[in-house]
Amino acid sequence: MGDLTINKEKILQALSTVQEPDLKKDLVTLGMIRDVETGIDLISFTVVLTTPACPLKELIRKECTDAIHKFFGEHIRVDIKLTADVTTTRTGGPVVPQVKNIIAVASGKGGVGKSTVTANLAMALSRSGAKVGILDADIYGPSMPVMFGAEDMQPRIVQRDGRNMMVPIQQWGIKLISMGFLVPADSATVWRGPMASTALRQLIGDVEWGELDYLLIDLPPGTSDIHLTLVQALPVTGAVIVTTPQKVALADAIKGLAMFRQPQINVPVLGIVENMSYFTPAELPNNKYYLFGKDGGQQLADKFDVQVLGHIPLVQGIREGGDEGRPAYLSDDLITKEAFQEAAENLAQQVAIRNATLAKTKQVEIRV
Repeated sequence: MGDLTINKEKILQALSTVQEPDLKKDLVTLGMIRDVETGIDLISFTVVLTTPACPLKELIRKECTDAIHKFFGEHIRVDIKLTADVTTTRTGGPVVPQVKNIIAVASGKGGVGKSTVTANLAMALSRSGAKVGILDADIYGPSMPVMFGAEDMQPRIVQRDGRNMMVPIQQWGIKLISMGFLVPADSATVWRGPMASTALRQLIGDVEWGELDYLLIDLPPGTSDIHLTLVQALPVTGAVIVTTPQKVALADAIKGLAMFRQPQINVPVLGIVENMSYFTPAELPNNKYYLFGKDGGQQLADKFDVQVLGHIPLVQGIREGGDEGRPAYLSDDLITKEAFQEAAENLAQQVAIRNATLAKTKQVEIRV
């Protein structure tokens, strides 16, 4: 191949043949190659991924190694460090300025395990290396304090520029804010819609979230004032729809999905999580029993041209984790952990694709 002198320019030339699988551009053009160094028969560099939860990180590592060997020879040792800088289309703003991506987790109906899915997606993203928070937007039935074993905790109040700001509870590495921290557990929140919307705006704007890669918003079931308040108050990066496989759940999930796609709202739907996809008993881990039907989530995804992010099994440990205040992702059950890990990686992948291909997020203006 002529002059094989190893220098930074030729290393970048070799790596320019490697595409980022999702964004369909080469790593050099995307600015993902940093800290290129050479030694005796050694090339080292850093690949900056779009998320620490990248599901294709090992594929990227292999293709970089193959490109170097093809260009300089098999005898060259290749030392690749993988790091991540989560992408965003946000550029600050008066509300949650240091939050890169705001993800609404919604369902058309209650009882499909949306809060459980939210909690465990957050855990999987956090354990991958991302900075993650959860805003429990279910004003009337907050469940995050229970799921994270934080029922007796209350957020601290600090003064910032003359304003009282709440400091989120931190549990299992996740920053949490919920009405459940502010109202006694045995009290009912009997509020009309405008009062609930005002409370949500305070939970959004009067909280010192700090730097976050992902803020997951656990929405109440249905399509209500809370949903409209959220998209008016924040530029939502995208939405995740949680459903179960049976027809009655899918019918309501369609309504939840359609709400985000209304022209005046226009929030990208990042994908669908099918919860309770199948039952796997602990004593028969290789068996799957489709108690609520099969492939309902896939049919919904096909109809609306979105991706199924994951299939979450119906196992006893997930329920136990929620009741005990320790998300199931932290358990030793590999089936559960792998299901949530796959869903979180696919979610992070879809966020990166959305940020690279769609316009900057905007707050919604709804005119009556």
